[in-house]
Amino acid sequence: MKVMTGIKRTTALLAFSVILAIQVKGKVREDSSGFNKEAASGIIKRILPAYAHRFEVAYIPKENGKDVFELESSNGKIVLKGNNGISVASAFNYWLKNYAHCDVSWNSTNLAIPSPFPMVEKKIRKVTPHKYRHYFNYCTFNYTSSWWDWDRWQWEIDYMALNGINMPLAMTGQNAVWDRIYRKMGFGDADMDAFFTGPAYFMWFWAGNIDAWGGPLPKSWMISHEALQKKILARERELGMTPILPAFTGHVPPTFKDKFPKANLKKINWEGRFDDTYILDANDPLFNEIGSRFMEEQIKTFGTDHLYGADTFNEMYPPSNDSIYLNNISNAVYRSMASVDPEAVWVMQGWLFVDKKDFWQPDQIKAYLNAVPDNKLIVLDLWAEENPVWNRTDAFYGKPWIWSMLHNFGGRNSLYGNLAYLAKEPAEMVHDPNAGNMLGIGLVPEGIEQNPVVYSLMLDHVWDNQPIDLDKWLVKYAERRYGKRNKDTEEAWRILKNTAYSFEGNYESIIIARPTFNKDNDWAATDIPYDPAEFLQSWTSLMKASKRFGANDCYQYDLVAVARQVMANYATVLQQRFAQNFKSRNSIAFKKNTAAFLELIDDMDKLMATRKDLLLGVWLNDAKKWGTNEQEKRLYEKNARNLITLWGGKDAVLHEYAYRYWSGLFSGFYKKRWEMFIDDAGRILKTGTEFNQKVFDERIKEWEWKWVNGNEMYPDAPQGDPIAVSTEMYKKYAAKIAKEYKDNPELLKK
Repeated sequence: MKVMTGIKRTTALLAFSVILAIQVKGKVREDSSGFNKEAASGIIKRILPAYAHRFEVAYIPKENGKDVFELESSNGKIVLKGNNGISVASAFNYWLKNYAHCDVSWNSTNLAIPSPFPMVEKKIRKVTPHKYRHYFNYCTFNYTSSWWDWDRWQWEIDYMALNGINMPLAMTGQNAVWDRIYRKMGFGDADMDAFFTGPAYFMWFWAGNIDAWGGPLPKSWMISHEALQKKILARERELGMTPILPAFTGHVPPTFKDKFPKANLKKINWEGRFDDTYILDANDPLFNEIGSRFMEEQIKTFGTDHLYGADTFNEMYPPSNDSIYLNNISNAVYRSMASVDPEAVWVMQGWLFVDKKDFWQPDQIKAYLNAVPDNKLIVLDLWAEENPVWNRTDAFYGKPWIWSMLHNFGGRNSLYGNLAYLAKEPAEMVHDPNAGNMLGIGLVPEGIEQNPVVYSLMLDHVWDNQPIDLDKWLVKYAERRYGKRNKDTEEAWRILKNTAYSFEGNYESIIIARPTFNKDNDWAATDIPYDPAEFLQSWTSLMKASKRFGANDCYQYDLVAVARQVMANYATVLQQRFAQNFKSRNSIAFKKNTAAFLELIDDMDKLMATRKDLLLGVWLNDAKKWGTNEQEKRLYEKNARNLITLWGGKDAVLHEYAYRYWSGLFSGFYKKRWEMFIDDAGRILKTGTEFNQKVFDERIKEWEWKWVNGNEMYPDAPQGDPIAVSTEMYKKYAAKIAKEYKDNPELLKK
């Protein structure tokens, strides 16, 4: 297999660098010539088309190198000014939230503009304290956006601009680039089929965790998503965003040795979850060869803003803890960027320093970071709100870094988040003398479209450097969600602040667990870290406002979400009760309590079915829409089913990691597992024998795998009225659950 000679390679790189320099020199970002008025106005037209004529857009320069916006009234119009489209959109969102009392979020939107049309009495000016406002985790591209089309991406980019995001991760369409690179090096269909994963697993392919799972990847996907990425990047850039594109980390096809027998490969494994993968040794000349080729092809295809993401050893131990080895691999990754783009800046997720904390000691971290010049590396402190790295590394030993909120794992959508902490910590970090070279803040959830209050609060730090008064903020939040102030909704949010939104971290309902008599199971810890009886009162308070806000979509979503969580919490009570019935061989009580448990699952499914954003059928049908033939549709549906249930094969250790509270998943997957479990246990009660959990688990794994490979249909349109069904569930369960908690105070122990 021939590799380009050094002279030819150098000549090609020099020519490419000249072209890149000309492109970069032509970019103007600091004056009005780089301001795209049409792009900024486009957001207003898409969000408020009926009122777009009431707004004007104008340019103002940055202040001390930082983004800025202004808004004021003039001649009966709202004038929105900013240094780019992001700033103008942020001014627009400021007006929406603070003057029109509206809210734009993933989970419902309130755009009921009051009359008379709200004007701005006194000019508002805001300057962000943050150079960078980062958005997206690699995982988000699978746990949430695997099946997004352009319409959904366009909405998300608008949402980013409204909230001041200027540094989004942009990973769509990368497989097309890699496909061209490896095919030019002599790899064929079989090689690429053994390498590329299916669409729901790209993140872990990019990170070098897995090869081929969920594949083979159809060529049609690569073509369609290369085109989609071009539209995404064009829109982000015209608004003033600087997207992060990927770079080479050393991960190569498993057949690499067949083509390059002398290549120095190292074998790595993702905690025993999948087969080994291979990375090219940093000192192998092919490392820079492949990395440079990829960079050239990517820039040719997608352009560049000089920011590149590359994460080696994601949740894996490096082959060696030797400082020289770690320095070499880091330097090789950076050199493969910089050899093509001298302005390249590596944006590194710092998750490896959290996940393998025992490996990454000070010497190892220093060796890894110091291989890159200070001004060419930005580290994302990925879980700073819960497990920060900056405060045990002297702020990453002087490297630029970004304080990031992770919050979500796997796209799980129970209610949680530490609002009190998030109200103050990001702002306090701006003034912390020990924060070193902190350049901004970021939102890096593994999945979105859940807990909108958490993200709304966090994003309010983009344009301010002072802690937020949470109590006052929640009053305003409820007002803009529902359009009016109301004592009952305000009381509901006061209770939510003190219960579900008083801590960070997941907790699960036993419903989503693989059936067991235990209180917990793999990826399903059911201890509730707050008082569930107090939490129940938030449902009561929201219900009192149903006549006032019943037609409001935000209110409907919040009501269903709270009701769902109350019922999910109660499920564990019923499960532990029938577990005790089984232990004491009380078949009558067992039958009664298991029937109540299964009925609760049905009722939760019915409640969630009233919301389109809580439907399994939407997720599955969005996946199938990308298929150009029946085979592709089946492949994508299997990917979609697998990720949110087993994650991998029938023996996968990550089963339930990415669970969802979704209608269809409750009735079609979780309930059916429990029915089989309860039927087995009921028969055993009659025979007097012992229940064998291991035997049941093996049998249920076979059923789960058949479900993953199934194609039965699930509704993708809501059914029923959310207010009517919520009222029905409240009347059926609220008093009963309250009595349970009152009569059994041990249930309230955290």
